[in-house]
Amino acid sequence: MTATQGSDVILERMMTLHPKVIDLTLARVERLLEVLGHPERRIPPVIHLAGTNGKGSTQAMIRAGLEAGGDRVHAYTSPHLARFHERIRLAGELISEPALTALLDECVTANGPDEITFFEITTCAAFLAFARTPADWTLLEVGLGGRLDATNVVDQPRLTILTPISLDHEAFLGDTIEKIAGEKAGIIKRGAPVIVGPQSEAGLAVIEARAARLRAPVLAYGQHWHVSEDRGRLVYQDENGLLDLPLPNLPGPHQIQNAGAAIAALRALGRDEAACEAAVTRAVWPARMQRLRHGPLVELAPQVELWLDGGHNPAGGEAVAATLARLARRETHLICGMLNTKDVTGYMRPLAPHVTCLHAVSIPGEKNTLPAETTRDAARSAGLQAVTAGSVAEALAGIAAVAPEARVLICGSLYLAGTVLRENG
Repeated sequence: MTATQGSDVILERMMTLHPKVIDLTLARVERLLEVLGHPERRIPPVIHLAGTNGKGSTQAMIRAGLEAGGDRVHAYTSPHLARFHERIRLAGELISEPALTALLDECVTANGPDEITFFEITTCAAFLAFARTPADWTLLEVGLGGRLDATNVVDQPRLTILTPISLDHEAFLGDTIEKIAGEKAGIIKRGAPVIVGPQSEAGLAVIEARAARLRAPVLAYGQHWHVSEDRGRLVYQDENGLLDLPLPNLPGPHQIQNAGAAIAALRALGRDEAACEAAVTRAVWPARMQRLRHGPLVELAPQVELWLDGGHNPAGGEAVAATLARLARRETHLICGMLNTKDVTGYMRPLAPHVTCLHAVSIPGEKNTLPAETTRDAARSAGLQAVTAGSVAEALAGIAAVAPEARVLICGSLYLAGTVLRENG
């Protein structure tokens, strides 16, 4: 028996408790939480994050800043990459296998025969774990949207945070920025300050209108706080003064804005400059322009500069393109696999000027993967030279054979990134 087999069996069973993977409502979560004794009312103070891009990186920076001061921090995020345990962090440590198995079993028993989605019941398990483990803070990342997301049962968060909002998941959240912003702004609660990252004019108007109705103080990028890069440093300024900090250790120019939101949150919580510096220098967040330096894939092509990123929508493509533009010039290839629910061409179009060739793969074990051939055709329509490969390893070996010192970025999906991290040990 493997170390994770006990929880894996229960997790597989949970996938059968509802005919749909996504079915947005709070009714089922509220029902199960009531049966469990409302653990969501007993968790440490909550910082609730929603947005299209940057939620995970921003959360990781806030956690690094809080923990640097000695605080114990719970964190909930999704999806996981290599193991489900990544979703639930208790007082700084990933949940253990025995604890996870016991929690999942308890939630399945409490739920009984009633329908509930996988995300809903696992979110209830996270609340139960958070309520039973002492800590100072709870960081909650929204799964999808906000208003009807399973995490949105917390009545009085200490802070809410809205990272940049763009088009994604239109089938569930709406087909305009205004509609999507309305769903994500649903996490704003009466009187709780809301940190707002860079937004479109239309999105910001929706956020500010809801905040005004709920008398929630707004701390918005460009109005109440500013962040930029200047001479190789991060410069942050708000009404409390200016901070001159190192650049974020998470690579990419988009991390400047994520760092700004994290610093704004820490400052709103009364944290000092040391906490803000720790936020930008100590954060760890896999598969966000992560350089792979060890493992079987690296050994397969030892001279290749190998990177991994899980971005999967047009804004993610723009962020990756901006990062590639700032790296030293080098022949660059993509190994790309995507889901059939994404704007594939929109993701790829910003990447075209920076890439020699895209090698399309299907995502192993993922029923919603785009076939490699479809991804290849979408890449060609976006202006890239593109071919197919049977696997990531096959594509990497092929690239190394003709361009042994190339830069290779594996990208297009967090599900592909998770597969790569498992394969690479």
